[in-house]
Amino acid sequence: MLEVRGLTLKYGQSQILYDVDLTAEAGRVTAVMGTNGVGKTSLLKAISGRHPYDRGTITLNGRELVHASAHAAAKAGVAYVPQGREIFPLLSVTENLESGFACLGRAERGVPERIYELFPVLKEMAGRRGGDLSGGQQQQLAIARALITRPKVLLLDEPTEGIQPNIIKQIGHVIAQLRDEGEMAVVLVEQFFDFAYELADHFVAIRRGAVEMNEPRAEVDRERLLACVTI
Repeated sequence: MLEVRGLTLKYGQSQILYDVDLTAEAGRVTAVMGTNGVGKTSLLKAISGRHPYDRGTITLNGRELVHASAHAAAKAGVAYVPQGREIFPLLSVTENLESGFACLGRAERGVPERIYELFPVLKEMAGRRGGDLSGGQQQQLAIARALITRPKVLLLDEPTEGIQPNIIKQIGHVIAQLRDEGEMAVVLVEQFFDFAYELADHFVAIRRGAVEMNEPRAEVDRERLLACVTI
């Protein structure tokens, strides 16, 4: 289980996040929602060790990640798929996947067949350069590379952005499979309301850098949530 408590984050003199609390449990999708600029990506960057935070704690399975670097967070079990995907355009699909080996021991360095079961197109295009893939295929590659690290927590930042509808459906199916297997927590930052609403088990709505709503699905009114994340 991932627990974030009282997280405060600044960029220079500008405060972005104010005492944010979040809990993400294995076997559940936690959706972090809100309009552009409220701090959703900053929250994921803090959890993944990509940006320092000023105050608060981040705990994974009872172990505090103290201002972890990106590498340390990955070794602890946090995998981050950033907005924009950040694949290596000149490397092949296989080489992109193998770049996920960096935080694994030598005995673990292999691409599990499970990756290709989730994303069959990656096996078909194993030798193709990442930059030659469509946006949807690149997104699948980015998620697959994150899964190579065998994470306890998977952080997804806007996985549907700029993706064609049929690929959005496939990615949603994969997220649902990962959730149902119960081995990892999924934290989903998503602007596509219906996509997030269909998948999520828990909702955290952020407004002006602070948590406005933090409720399980059973207690969430759809219209109230929609108003909260679009105004």
